[in-house]
Amino acid sequence: MAWQRVTVAIAGEHAEALADALQEEDALSVDVADEAAGTPQEEPVFGEPGAQPPAWKRCRVSALFATDADAAAAFDRALASAGTPPLAAASFDRLEDDDWVARTQRQFAPMRAGERLWIVPTWHAPPEPQAINIVLDPGAAFGTGSHPTTRVCLAWLERNVTAATSVLDYGCGSGILGIAALKLGARAATGVDIDPQALESARYNASRNAVALHVVSATDTLTVAADLTVANILANPLRMLAPLISAHTRSGGRIALSGILEAQGEEVIRAYAPWAALEVQAREEGWVLIAGTRA
Repeated sequence: MAWQRVTVAIAGEHAEALADALQEEDALSVDVADEAAGTPQEEPVFGEPGAQPPAWKRCRVSALFATDADAAAAFDRALASAGTPPLAAASFDRLEDDDWVARTQRQFAPMRAGERLWIVPTWHAPPEPQAINIVLDPGAAFGTGSHPTTRVCLAWLERNVTAATSVLDYGCGSGILGIAALKLGARAATGVDIDPQALESARYNASRNAVALHVVSATDTLTVAADLTVANILANPLRMLAPLISAHTRSGGRIALSGILEAQGEEVIRAYAPWAALEVQAREEGWVLIAGTRA
């Protein structure tokens, strides 16, 4: 199978309208990316729940059409429908089918996280069989170990988990942090998420790693009072969850928060100040981990 692909550069403020119009013209898929992606000028932008969706100053909009579609005519109609100002010329090419599973697998290799932990996709052998290996494939839920926010959380757990520790992972995604805590020797770990796909993924990954991660929906009543609570989400939800996360961490326990940009760190620290004394304890690629003790 093959597809027709149309690609055009456009000012960021018009990208969403054009993408919507292309979908109305029966585009099979539409992708909006930074025009400078893959170059030193690439600009990272991050969205937060409840915030205006971010946009790059210049975007590259790509749409796929069936091979028998009149892609050029559909693109012209989409431009007119979106009311988009004059653009640079669009490019049209043919996208051939590929072994997308194999291509995806080539992007993920075993990765060290901390001193003792390795994240190992199922199609690889562990580089260090005697290390603590977490078997994990990329999937629908966040958390493969490749993002800086996950790596700093794993390193924090490695330093703080003991055999007497109970761990709460709020916003568990794939379950990677709870699984890591159990493999590091924690006596118990609970993963909480609001997304049903994440809950299913966390249960599956826990089974693959032969650990007893307790997985709970955020809509259910939570009775945990953990020794260590870790939450790798985003700054806005972390601020809103401050009373809840603090309430489910025992007095004298530890809290670690990630998914926070450096510029957002002080706001999150202030949100938790009534319950815990937190400070920045790790930085990586513009992200911070904030941690401290529950009062």
